[in-house]
Amino acid sequence: MNLVRELEKDLKIANVICKNGRRNLTSSMNEASRDLIVHTHSKKKQALLDMLPILTDLRHARVMQSTLEDLAEEGNYCKAFQVLSEYLQLLDSLSEFSAIQEMTRGVEVWLGRTLHKLDSLLLGVCQEFKEDSYLMVLDAYALIGDVSGLAEKIQSFFMQEVISETHSVLKTIVGEDNSAGTQFSRLTYSDLCLQTPESKFRQCLLRTLAVLFQLIYSYHEIMSFAPETKVESLTSPSPATTQKIDSVPNSSCDPQDGDLSSAVSSGSIPSCAISAEKSDGSGTSSSVQQASNNTVDESRDSSGDSPWYYLRKESAAFVSETLQRGRRNLWQLTTSRVSVLLSSPAASSTSIHQFLKNYEDLSVFILAGEAFCGFEVIDFREKLKGVCENYFTAFHRQSMHALKMVLEKETWTKLSPDTVQAINFAGLVGDGAPLIISSRSGSGSSRFPRSNKSNDSIDPSGNRSGFSYWLKIGNPFSAKLTYYREDQDYSSVNGAASEDFEGNDNMHDDVVNPKKRDNRRSNGGSPVSGDENEDLHADYIDEDSQLPRRSFTRNISRSSSNFSSSDDFTAQTGSSLCLLRSMDKYARLMQKLEIVNVEFFKGICQLFGVFFYFVFQVFGQENTNSGGKGVADSFNHRLKSCLSRISQECEQWIKPQLSPSSSLGFSNTVHSLADVTPASPLNTTTGHVSGISFSLKERCAAVDTVSLVARILHKSKAHLQSMLMSRNGSLVENFFGQLVGSVPDLTEHLHRTTARILLHVNGYVDRIASSKWEVKELGVEHNGYVDLMLGEFKHYKTRLAHGGIPQEVQNLLLEYGVEIFAEMLVEGLSRIKRCTDEGRALMSLDIQVLINGLQHFVPTNVKPKLQIVETFIKAYYLPETEYVHWARAHPEYTKGQVIGLVNLVATMKGWKRKTRLEVVDKIESAAA
Repeated sequence: MNLVRELEKDLKIANVICKNGRRNLTSSMNEASRDLIVHTHSKKKQALLDMLPILTDLRHARVMQSTLEDLAEEGNYCKAFQVLSEYLQLLDSLSEFSAIQEMTRGVEVWLGRTLHKLDSLLLGVCQEFKEDSYLMVLDAYALIGDVSGLAEKIQSFFMQEVISETHSVLKTIVGEDNSAGTQFSRLTYSDLCLQTPESKFRQCLLRTLAVLFQLIYSYHEIMSFAPETKVESLTSPSPATTQKIDSVPNSSCDPQDGDLSSAVSSGSIPSCAISAEKSDGSGTSSSVQQASNNTVDESRDSSGDSPWYYLRKESAAFVSETLQRGRRNLWQLTTSRVSVLLSSPAASSTSIHQFLKNYEDLSVFILAGEAFCGFEVIDFREKLKGVCENYFTAFHRQSMHALKMVLEKETWTKLSPDTVQAINFAGLVGDGAPLIISSRSGSGSSRFPRSNKSNDSIDPSGNRSGFSYWLKIGNPFSAKLTYYREDQDYSSVNGAASEDFEGNDNMHDDVVNPKKRDNRRSNGGSPVSGDENEDLHADYIDEDSQLPRRSFTRNISRSSSNFSSSDDFTAQTGSSLCLLRSMDKYARLMQKLEIVNVEFFKGICQLFGVFFYFVFQVFGQENTNSGGKGVADSFNHRLKSCLSRISQECEQWIKPQLSPSSSLGFSNTVHSLADVTPASPLNTTTGHVSGISFSLKERCAAVDTVSLVARILHKSKAHLQSMLMSRNGSLVENFFGQLVGSVPDLTEHLHRTTARILLHVNGYVDRIASSKWEVKELGVEHNGYVDLMLGEFKHYKTRLAHGGIPQEVQNLLLEYGVEIFAEMLVEGLSRIKRCTDEGRALMSLDIQVLINGLQHFVPTNVKPKLQIVETFIKAYYLPETEYVHWARAHPEYTKGQVIGLVNLVATMKGWKRKTRLEVVDKIESAAA
């Protein structure tokens, strides 16, 4: 600036000198004229006349120099570069003078300063596209012949803006409430992302997306600009500037090679744009010069066949092609900046409410980006998927915490029907209710195009019409940012968290697989009423946003559509309700976050698996040895494999935790199911000694609630399958075929365990085995253990009748009691050491008396239940060669029972030792 001021001062001094010189020259001319008249010295007169054109040209150059300064200050760069071309030609013709060399150096400084101003104008165009400003820059670079440099500079500016603007957003937001603002100003972008608090993450994300969208918008506007589709209008210079330009005598000399003049003149500048007229020597403008200037303006404003129009058109087309080739690089840079922001811990620690809105905004950004760059952004979608997976991990951990806390404090008391009727599971069974309803869904900015690959939103051929939708709606994130600020202001006044429900609630359907929305509707989905939306909203806020719960009412007839019978209303317990609500929320998130819906389905499987495992551990074991089959032997094979698989897949949730503060694992007395043979019952942390400390009513409530959850899951199968990709159909089939399908086996096992606990039959196996079976004659009296068993069964029925359970459950437990008696009898008979044929007949008599006695207590026919005992007794009469085949044909008997029978028969019938050992070996090898 000092040089400029010195130059300006020198120019003013030079101007004064020139004026004085002109005045002196005039005086000299007069004196010379007088002297010539007097002295007639013709040689001196000629010399003075030769100096006049040079001085006129110097004056012309000085006026043009001043004009350049004025045009640059006014921002009329196009006319400035027109004058510059003529000015450089004039300086070239006077290059031998030292004053001209100084002016040449001055014009270089002016050119650098002007280009800097032009770049500042171009930077503003990149930040926010303005047609007039872009035309000014385009015309200027076209005149100086550096259109390729303009295209490269535009791309460079956009890259710089992406980096600087995203960094500036974080510095502003993260450091606005922090006293150590200077500390944040020194941090890198990645460090700022790591230090972004959860409360400000959404604001940072929205503002970042808004800034990036605006840059993409401006980039697309420049890339799609074509002069023939725009209104041509250029800023006219001020009257004073026009007067200065008009008063400059134009030179008709051609551009010279070399120096700055050749650099500027090398561009393809229309001859009419730099038209020149010879000066008449008087220094005043003529009507011809004024007409020439008007012709220049008209040629620039015309959209006809003028050379200026073609120059502008070709320049715009070149810039557009260059930007079109480089748009992928710009998009990759924007996604990399957003990816770094998404790496912040705050992205995965927010509530469902905030995360779903962030996911929706990122989905909109992806759609806009794909429409902008013309290809599917696989890498950024994978990044978004990773963020969703991280969020699922944290969310699933919290859900497991909640479920396990409820299970540990569960009293297994059925909830009242009124409470259950007020709840439905629309997301799980497929009623199509969304998790969050947009409060501004009616706004035009909340509707976005679907990401269908056949849609023109992604046009790899370079057609720019795909981005036209986003040009119409404008920046979708600016409006959301405005709503966010309004909600923040409202929150600060009312002391409550904001409820920022902007955006389109169906956006998730448009991001990953838009065809699924129609599939879901075809599977029974239906629009949700406004009342139900409010109810879902309230449930969501209560559980996740920690806002005050809203009072709500439900339509019982609608909610009852989720259940098959009225019994389902009375089968719910606190743990089953917690489980179903969690699975319902997971199913809704499967609809919202389709990109990771497989993970949420696996979460549903794990939730039910942990519930299944816990119920088994609490109610499926007994600590008394009642005889009969062992615990492991009583397991159904499918139930055993199901428990083993749960113990492997859900190990982190069911294994004991080393940290005393952690409640993720069950109590340290939970036994591993590696061989599914626990030796003692589960001791829970709730104060119960074991599962048998629960009453009969509570045990039956646990069985009913497991069955209820399984029934609701079966209703949700079709809906879950419709949400998952076809390639993941095996996951659904495995879950329902193996885990949910094992629920009947579990309920049967739980009822059998209950019957074993209530039937006090300890010692009956030994009493049966120790009875006298080696009799010579068959009498009419049965053994005494039969009367004891009948008496115990009578007490068993009395316990069931006073247990507060339904009659059908009582009948079922009575039948299981009969089966337990049958197992106990078989076990006792297999332990007999010596027996005669009359003793075998006595066994049949005991069984017949027992059947007749039990028939008085059990409403169904008990004889088929004891058929297993009669078959075992009849095997006493088989020939020795048939026992191996008989053992294979009757897998209901254990290996020990069959071997006991063989040893008894061999002893009483006098088999050879070798024969007995061969038969036993064959039976053992067959059982193995």
